[in-house]
Amino acid sequence: MFKRKQLARQVKTPKIWESTARRAPWLIEDRTYGDEVNISERQNDILAAARSQGRVSVETLATSFAVTPQTIRRDLNELCHRGLLARVHGGAMPANSVSNVGYEDRRHLFASEKSLIGAAAAAQIPENSSLIINIGTTTEQVARALYNHRDLVVITNNINVINILNGSPTKELILAGGVVRQSDGGIVGEAAVEFIQQFRVDCAVIGASSLDQDGAILDYDYREVLVARAIIANARRTILVADHQKFERSAPVRICDLSQIDMFVTDRPPPVRFMDACAANEVEVVVAEGAVSFATETEND
Repeated sequence: MFKRKQLARQVKTPKIWESTARRAPWLIEDRTYGDEVNISERQNDILAAARSQGRVSVETLATSFAVTPQTIRRDLNELCHRGLLARVHGGAMPANSVSNVGYEDRRHLFASEKSLIGAAAAAQIPENSSLIINIGTTTEQVARALYNHRDLVVITNNINVINILNGSPTKELILAGGVVRQSDGGIVGEAAVEFIQQFRVDCAVIGASSLDQDGAILDYDYREVLVARAIIANARRTILVADHQKFERSAPVRICDLSQIDMFVTDRPPPVRFMDACAANEVEVVVAEGAVSFATETEND
C-alpha cells in the first residue's frame, strides 16, 4: 500500500513542476512542497528578483508590476509562509541563510552605497602605512578609493584587490597564498592563515556578510572566517565596512564581536541596539557622506 501511494506521488509531482520549472527552475530544489508550491507568475518573478538581487523592496515591486503595495505585501507574505523568502524591513530576501548571494550579484547590489563606504574608509587610512584588505565587494571599493594613496604596503587574500591597485602609487602589493575560491577570487584555507600570521600591520579592512544587532560579525564560509580572524589578530587597528543591508541578513559563522573592531564605516545610521553595542565597546561609527536616511522607507512595511 505504501509503495503504491509513493508511486502515485512520483507520477503526479513532475506534472506540477514541469510547468513551474520553465518559469522558475530554482523551485525544482523545493520538491518537498509538492502541490503547495503552485505560486503565481508574479510571485515567481518576485522570487527570481530576490534570488538575483539579494533583496526586493515593496515599493520597487509595486512600481514594476503596476500593482498596489498591499498586493505586493500579500505576495511576499505568501512566499514567506511557504519558506521561500524571509521578510525584512521594507521588503523581503531569500530565506536561505547558509549560502551567500553570487559574487557578480553582490558586486551590483547597493553599488553606490558601497562606493561611498569605500571612500569614507579610505579617508581614515593615512599614506605611508601598511594594511591588510580581506575578501568582499565592499572591501574592494575601499581598495578602489585607495588607488591614489602613496607608499602603502597592501597585503590581501583577494585577487580582485590586487587587480584594482595594480599600477597605483602603492609601494608594495602582496598576495596571500592558499586555495583560490574561483567564484570571487578570494584566497582561503590554512595556507592563507599562516601567510597572514607573518605580518603585523597598521590597519585591517574587513567586510562581513551579516551583522547581528547584538554586535556579532558573521559570514558564511568557515575557511574565509579563519583568514579574517588572522587578519584582525595581526593588525593594530581594524576597520569594519558594511552596508545597511547586512543587518537584514543571517549568516552562520562568527568572525568576531565588536570588542575587536575599532571603527565601523557604513552607509546609514545603524539600529539602536547595534549603536549601543558600539558605544559599549568604544567603536567609532562613521556614516558615509551622502548616505540615505531611514526615513525613505515607510513605517507600514
